[in-house]
Amino acid sequence: MAVGTKGMAPADLDGFDDEKLVAELKKAKEELFNLRFQSATGQLESHGRIKAVKRDISRIYTILRERELGIRTAPSVSE
Repeated sequence: MAVGTKGMAPADLDGFDDEKLVAELKKAKEELFNLRFQSATGQLESHGRIKAVKRDISRIYTILRERELGIRTAPSVSE
């Protein structure tokens, strides 16, 4: 994966349950907000990071939607 965050590949995200995906989504949105704020104030050093975080957010939304439609299945809980 050329651009993106390590551990945010679709294969890795498949192992997360819905609650963990929503938590990751919230964390990524907060990071994107902070990056945009840094960009507006001229403090951002890595502009490519914004693109990577946007892609991560899109990946998470895609997996959640595919699970909703039944295209993907959530991991089974094994105890």
